[in-house]
Amino acid sequence: MISISPVVLCGGNGTRLWPLSRKALPKQFAPLMGQKTLLQLTLERLKTLNSEITCVASEEHRFLVRENLEAAGVRGRQLLEPVARNTAAAMALAALSRKPDELLLYAPADHHIPDAQQFAATVMAGVPAAQAGHIVTFGVVPTFPSTAYGYIQQGDAFEKWPEDTTRRVAAFIEKPVAAKAQEFLLTGRHLWNAGIFLVRASVLLQALAQHAPDILEACRLASASPEIDGDFVRIDRAAFERCRSQSIDYAVLEAHADVAVVPFRGVWSDVGSWNSVAELHSADTDGNRINGQGFPIGALNTFVHAPSRPVVALGTRDLLIIDTADALLVAHRDCAEQVKDVVSLLTARSQRQATLHRRVPRPWGAYDSIDQGERFAVKRLTVKPGARLTLRMHHHRSEHWVVVQGTAKVTRGDQAVLVKENESIYIPLGVVYRLENPGKTALEVVEVRTGGYLGEDDIVRFAEITHRQGDDGSQKKLA
Repeated sequence: MISISPVVLCGGNGTRLWPLSRKALPKQFAPLMGQKTLLQLTLERLKTLNSEITCVASEEHRFLVRENLEAAGVRGRQLLEPVARNTAAAMALAALSRKPDELLLYAPADHHIPDAQQFAATVMAGVPAAQAGHIVTFGVVPTFPSTAYGYIQQGDAFEKWPEDTTRRVAAFIEKPVAAKAQEFLLTGRHLWNAGIFLVRASVLLQALAQHAPDILEACRLASASPEIDGDFVRIDRAAFERCRSQSIDYAVLEAHADVAVVPFRGVWSDVGSWNSVAELHSADTDGNRINGQGFPIGALNTFVHAPSRPVVALGTRDLLIIDTADALLVAHRDCAEQVKDVVSLLTARSQRQATLHRRVPRPWGAYDSIDQGERFAVKRLTVKPGARLTLRMHHHRSEHWVVVQGTAKVTRGDQAVLVKENESIYIPLGVVYRLENPGKTALEVVEVRTGGYLGEDDIVRFAEITHRQGDDGSQKKLA
């Protein structure tokens, strides 16, 4: 039985899908297909090959990855990157953590491939070449002359597999102009570059040693003495920061001699723009596509993403309408690639919506910023069962809490009290406190802050002497 170990690359910010995708919640963690995220769909697809999956992820997104692993019903561990260093470093970290002869399947977290069985069959077709020491990539058979994707030019067949679909890679080609893309489509020898790879761990490390020895060495130093915290694996930050940032394509593949490609003939999208998201949804007779509570009236060729409230498109033509809790995008479909420029503009103007959502995930759950005025702010706190916030205090604000679901255990000064549903409690300025959920269901609390300064940085956290808070929000004894 051939064993394949999937590795999901969870990096990337996806600014082309703003306002849904933001730095704090990139597109792979956003619910683009009903209630499921692209990462969850990727994990569900890969578990047809192996239910134990490694994710290479950002430290700040580790809880989002864990939630998706749980939702997909797979076991996984996370290699946490303290800073982003592109795919070459991410793949090196995963290869260094596995046995030399292990077959690793590297897959991006943010692609949409609806046919899991066809995908698995294509991966298995690449196994002989990968076992023979080639780096195997998978190219998508193009269905139109796209200028948004890079291409792979197929070379000759391998002598040892003359009847197989596996081919040598003749060249990797950058995103072409329209005329060249049309030519690629007509030749039938060019595939879209999907950025999916199957390779033995030792083969990838040898290729990195040959073409990018500095990246490999930095990753070796960073992962020499990892810190293991449950399913989280942390590497040395200082060593990893010294690593050069480069994609695996530029660092290795374009210069490597032993690269093979297997064509994938199924439906695939890298979900790289709102136009590509729209294509994932079926169109009505007027070409309108709807996700959520969109209502097209006299509209043509309009996409509406409205997960939370009714959005009416009245007499619109060729528009993208993307609604979120705190930002709205209305764009002509021809301008989809310019959304990333909007994010740059909003960032330059210090608009928090450029990078942050209203709902912010935390180790213990999440908070949602509902309203804010000159001297008040209203938030909704959701605390996971068994989780608790660290012991803390504020210099500039007081807090009023109303429990709307569950039971809260509140430590206030030297007092510990239970606050039940429809009950409230007041935390004066300067008082040390902690909020905890002792129950088995989620705790929901409405928090009203009052004071002269209400920023998130007005928190003094107190280290506990005998315990520390784990990444799951639970308490762990110190050794």
